[in-house]
Amino acid sequence: MRPAQKVLRTARKTTRRQDYSSSTKRALLEHATELFTDHGYAGTSLDEVVAAARVTKGALYHHFPSKLALFESVFMRCQDDATKQIDKALRSSRDPWERAQIGMRTFLDVCQQPNYRRICLQEAPVALGHERWQEAERESSYGLVERIVTDLLKDLGGEHLMAETFGVIFYGAMRAAGEFVADAADPEDASNAVETVIISLLSGLRLLPTVGDQPSDVVPDKESE
Repeated sequence: MRPAQKVLRTARKTTRRQDYSSSTKRALLEHATELFTDHGYAGTSLDEVVAAARVTKGALYHHFPSKLALFESVFMRCQDDATKQIDKALRSSRDPWERAQIGMRTFLDVCQQPNYRRICLQEAPVALGHERWQEAERESSYGLVERIVTDLLKDLGGEHLMAETFGVIFYGAMRAAGEFVADAADPEDASNAVETVIISLLSGLRLLPTVGDQPSDVVPDKESE
């Protein structure tokens, strides 16, 4: 066999192994998502996951060293899908105020989806620990909130002195809203109530002074008063 043929044959074998490995990992994540959604973290065993995915436990451990590692990958996948869904919805408008409402409504819709509701809002804080959950959630979604708030404040006349503060506060409000919807007996009713409140808060932003009217950070000299 010529050297070139050997290289080509080896490359084909490598590609087939990579394809199999990728499909195995994808199957594990998809079936684990279903099981974690239906039964939660504590109620799902690795034996159930490998049986559903039709792979061996060795194949699972090749990709995920533990049940917690598998859950965290499922969680991050759900978070990423939610962020992409919201980002796509935001592209439907160029008006900053309309985009803010679109982003909020899309997020509230996401919070009602069974997998996001159970895995990201109910199970993750317990399984991952509150600190790690907050860190991961912030990494995936804070940028969207920050961008929305920055655009709103720019529409009022430029960069607002308290842009960072508004970003943090609105991010906290949206996270609390998500938890409220997830824990509600009627998520749809809770979502409608939250939407009314957040729209009221957004309306209040329009009452902010423009950049030129913002108070100075300089403390006045008492003698000059």
